[in-house]
Amino acid sequence: MPQCSMSSSIPQSMKAWQFSQTTGGIERNLKLKASASLPPNANALGLDEILVQVISTSLNPVDYKIAELPLLGRLTIGAPASPGLDFAGRVVLAGHDSGKISSENLGPGRLVFGRLDNPTKFGTLAEYVIVSRNGCVPLPEGVSPEDAACIGTAGLTAYQSLVPYLKSGNRVFVNGGSGGTGVFMIQIAKLLGCYVITSCSGVNVELCKSLGADEVIDYKRSNVVTALKEMEYVDHIVDNVGTPRELYWKAHEFSRKGTTFVQVGTSPSFATVYEILCRMLWPAILRGGKRRFQLLIVKTEPEGLGKIAAWIQQGKLKAVIDEVFEMEDNGPVRAFEKLKTGRARGKMIVRVAS
Repeated sequence: MPQCSMSSSIPQSMKAWQFSQTTGGIERNLKLKASASLPPNANALGLDEILVQVISTSLNPVDYKIAELPLLGRLTIGAPASPGLDFAGRVVLAGHDSGKISSENLGPGRLVFGRLDNPTKFGTLAEYVIVSRNGCVPLPEGVSPEDAACIGTAGLTAYQSLVPYLKSGNRVFVNGGSGGTGVFMIQIAKLLGCYVITSCSGVNVELCKSLGADEVIDYKRSNVVTALKEMEYVDHIVDNVGTPRELYWKAHEFSRKGTTFVQVGTSPSFATVYEILCRMLWPAILRGGKRRFQLLIVKTEPEGLGKIAAWIQQGKLKAVIDEVFEMEDNGPVRAFEKLKTGRARGKMIVRVAS
């Protein structure tokens, strides 16, 4: 199929929020550049590449955690760089379709959403982004760009941490149910016919219950592990938080044999790396963990993206948005500041274009 041509509508530059260093935090270094360079091959896309004009993007902890790693962040991403993986927008230009990726027509003018595979210099907190056909799917009718922008990283993480492991009637514990990923997990687990237990602070208990949680542990008032040990055994565990540390090491005391402990939320530190290696390599026979440990690295794939969007379209699942920020008026800076408090209820959205 020939490359679709709309190159005449592609500007020479774009608005983009960029950082060149992260000393003191990414939020202190972000600057809005009115004439930032487009990705270098915006007018000559490679195989299965698509140029998207971004309408909305959502922020995720990975957007700052990788960038803020001393030296490694700069080496892996480069500078100046725009953060952001998730997007909803409109196709401007489509490269040759190899036919190797199962996808619908993604020609110019099509409203789409999805995610980038990894942090890059040319992230989604900009007017234009180049995405892979594998991480870009049509926006269903009736689903807003703001709702669709929530799905990419958080929605796929929730989907991949639950769907391969669960069957109807299972009991699931989600550690951290009110954050951007947790709100998807509660709803997806309920759609799969599961009994859902989650944890959050007291102020978010009603939110989690409204999403379908059957039992909610207020971690500020109760010890999470103690509370779980007083309940019926669970069949699956997903940890969005990384604390308390004993949640994994004592998992056998509140879960059935064969349970998988899926780790999602974590901080990129030496202590965390050491902890994860212990969980993965320390055998149970030598007093290591007694439940299978799985560190989830989310995989970009269109099937999960499409399934979640269809659930939203059908009214079976809703995107939970904490706040929508504008591209102007320092909106992305304030969005990162709020995200890093750890107290966001759902997703943080930046509206890039109207």
